[in-house]
Amino acid sequence: MPAADDDAALVQRLLARDERALRLLYEQYASRLLAVVLRLVRDEALAQDLVQEGLLKVWLGVGSYDPERGRLFTWMARLCTNHAIDALRSPRQQFHRRNTTLENSSAYGRAAPATFNPEHIGVRELALRLKPKQREVVELLYFGGCTQAEAAEQLGIPLATVKTRARAALVALTGLTR
Repeated sequence: MPAADDDAALVQRLLARDERALRLLYEQYASRLLAVVLRLVRDEALAQDLVQEGLLKVWLGVGSYDPERGRLFTWMARLCTNHAIDALRSPRQQFHRRNTTLENSSAYGRAAPATFNPEHIGVRELALRLKPKQREVVELLYFGGCTQAEAAEQLGIPLATVKTRARAALVALTGLTR
């Protein structure tokens, strides 16, 4: 993982529209961003397309990145995650998923298994009902693709506090779904 100084230099190069910096950004972060997006969309080809589009959004919107609010990877992961969620909600993508499901179910003579997508069960909406400190931990861990240690570092709090807030959020979410 690149150091904060490396990220700051990379951001400066991106702001200066250095195309080699975009290539470096891709080399350093694309595989990790792909893993984050793939957890949402469960389709390798679609995830790759969304990461490419997400990196274009990074290139175009790098001026809105604020290092005081978090690490570069976290900002990019959130941007790519939001882009993936928007794509999943788009009518074109829903039509494609519906047709793919029909093709798969008819090919095997049975219904295709449903894939897990947190948006289908409203996890993001439920997270909005959590206490702010719990919500920020859940967003970093679940939607931002951070590990607990990375979330602790980014928030400037002990790892044990991140774990406690995550556990409390899970308990609260369980109560909200009943």
